[in-house]
Amino acid sequence: MMKMTGKAFAKKMFGAKYERLPRTLLMDVILFWGLYIAGFQVQIAASVRILMISAFTAGVMWQALSSKDNAVELKHMLMLPQHHRKFVFSYVAALGAYTVLTKTGLLLAILLAVSAWKPIEITGMAISMVHAVLMAAAAYSLRKYWYEGGIWTAAIVSAILFLGNRSWFGLLLLANSFIAILILWKAGGYAFYQGESEKSHAIKQRKRGSLWRYFFRYLSCHRNYLVNTAVMWCVALVIPYFLREMTGLFVAPVGFAILSLNTPICILLSCDRDLEQAVRFLPGQKGCFCIPYCLFIFSCNMAADVIFLLSWQIQNGGVTALMIAGAVFFALQSAVLSVLLEWFYPIRGWKIESDLWHHPRKYVVPVVMLLLAGGTCVWPVLLYVVLVLLVVEIAILLFICRRHPE
Repeated sequence: MMKMTGKAFAKKMFGAKYERLPRTLLMDVILFWGLYIAGFQVQIAASVRILMISAFTAGVMWQALSSKDNAVELKHMLMLPQHHRKFVFSYVAALGAYTVLTKTGLLLAILLAVSAWKPIEITGMAISMVHAVLMAAAAYSLRKYWYEGGIWTAAIVSAILFLGNRSWFGLLLLANSFIAILILWKAGGYAFYQGESEKSHAIKQRKRGSLWRYFFRYLSCHRNYLVNTAVMWCVALVIPYFLREMTGLFVAPVGFAILSLNTPICILLSCDRDLEQAVRFLPGQKGCFCIPYCLFIFSCNMAADVIFLLSWQIQNGGVTALMIAGAVFFALQSAVLSVLLEWFYPIRGWKIESDLWHHPRKYVVPVVMLLLAGGTCVWPVLLYVVLVLLVVEIAILLFICRRHPE
């Protein structure tokens, strides 16, 4: 039973014939070799390397466990007669293999290519990946007791930062992994099942009332989206510190471009197939949905840009009207491009929601924004062209909003 359960979930995430796995491993090898022959080297302490691998692996594992699509599959599997312990470990093993091989493998390839390491350190990194998978699964099964999970996580992060460079630190991770295994041993399959009541309630609310109400209800039902937005706000606070040496008007657009990398709010149609079907099926929905959606993304981007400008004023001073106008343009342009991508090129064929978060398409809009920001740094006259485009886009949006009132 354990083998059959693990095989069922593995086929779901790697493909019927595991065809996704060879492609991913080949990509890891190409990425490693490309960076290695480039000769770019960075000194990374062992504790920092372990923390990066552990945090990334645990984060992706948590996303996989929280996936709405996985909840449907898990619900069907739990209806079958099964041994709880075998089911739990087969489920965790399948999601852990997906996390390590398809996601953490890319990070590991980058770290091994750009930093100096010893063969024994490979063992330590492997232990940290397995430890992160087990700890994330154990903490997820105890998510009702979130304060205990928070204390446990804080203790492990502190141990990695202060003791991660010690040669015996791997033994500490193994001991903590054993604790996680004991927690999973007592957990049942339903500890990983997340009911759909809240999410279905949010979906029903979109049938009536304001789309803005739906957007905020959707965020309230997906707390990880709110966490990602809060992280972007923290980034907005610290970016002016790193740009201090290049203080000036034409450096600010680089910060605005970086803050456009808020993936979750830009994949609303891709991650909600029911919503996309409804929007595309009903007549006149292109303007009725896309305009509020564009304004919603713009408001989220603008909130981060406002925090960036306030932080800039406190740390560096000299915020001008042109910088404010630049923030409005980059926030609006990023929102427009994100909505166009979602409408014309939605992401298809994804297995779980984590695939959406890490899809290469997420970098298209930020890269375009960075290129535009770099152009304004080299040719300041482009800033005035940008302002003209801003006025034109606002006029078009106002005209469309009058034709499609919500």
